[in-house]
Amino acid sequence: MKILVLKRDKIGDLLLTTPLLARLKEALPGAQTHLLANDYNAWVADGNPHIDRTWVYRRVRHGGRVRIGAAWDWLRQRSALRRERFDWILVANGDESPRAIRRGLALRAARTVARCTDASRYRGLTDPLPPDAGGHEVDRLLGLLAPLGVSPARPAGYPRYVLPAPAAAFAARWLAARSLEPRQYMVVGLGARRAKKRPSVAQVLAWSAHARRRWGLDSVFMWTPGDPGGALYPGDDAAVQPLLEAASSGLAPQLHPFRGPIAEALGLIWSARASVFPDSGLMHFAAASPGGVLGLFAESGVSPAPAQWAPCGPRVAWLEAPERVSELPEERIYAQLERLLSP
Repeated sequence: MKILVLKRDKIGDLLLTTPLLARLKEALPGAQTHLLANDYNAWVADGNPHIDRTWVYRRVRHGGRVRIGAAWDWLRQRSALRRERFDWILVANGDESPRAIRRGLALRAARTVARCTDASRYRGLTDPLPPDAGGHEVDRLLGLLAPLGVSPARPAGYPRYVLPAPAAAFAARWLAARSLEPRQYMVVGLGARRAKKRPSVAQVLAWSAHARRRWGLDSVFMWTPGDPGGALYPGDDAAVQPLLEAASSGLAPQLHPFRGPIAEALGLIWSARASVFPDSGLMHFAAASPGGVLGLFAESGVSPAPAQWAPCGPRVAWLEAPERVSELPEERIYAQLERLLSP
């Protein structure tokens, strides 16, 4: 049996798909499991032992622009994928994703599984499943295995990421240059698509001061580079300027700024005692790290709710604010950190 799992979303979404891949390989060890991902998220699966082959396609739309070459590349790759003659294609989304479904159907597998509200919109969709009205995204994805006769694992496995050796080596060098030791600091992330979901400068200063007093921990803060109007992803350079000034002036010696690529950020997260992140891809990676994460959510009336997108791992916690993360009382943050940082 040959199975293709198609995942076209962002890095955190692909990470949340890894329990499905693990369960698939556990239940059907003789099957060949392929992954089709894009040139933005495919690296998340590097080194994953539950994947026999990864196919990477270039996104046609990138940064608001159409890449004609990527369209031609997809036509060639589509032909190669059709020649594989997959028995099953799983469109790995907890909700309906029309683009992903159409990409999967173009590969002409014997059976295609996808969540949708109206299967008549997708000619050739053999195994439509209704969108799951509740439950975590990990459980929604595991539910896609039902047509294959595979029941979800109980309990569901946690997302898994294999930290590359270069990322770990970078973290060791970066920490040594600042006289920091692994597990003797926490990471605070500021990157969030919406400003309401980002912790305030005052919060980061207060949390880092408390971590130094209570647990003797320094704080590494990281953010999304760029300006708020970035084409690919809104950046936080302007928002963190007061923190940079506090760190450089000596007013907050416990703060250490990090601005760099995701791979290096993950190395620092993996060596941290714990992390605090707003709802984001890095929050999900931190949940898979040894130290775990406190996830921060806000305005879930218009944003993804923690019931579906909370961090998933052995050492996780989350808090939700009605409107803004800046509304969260310090005592609630400290109580959750106390639990995460306890032996």
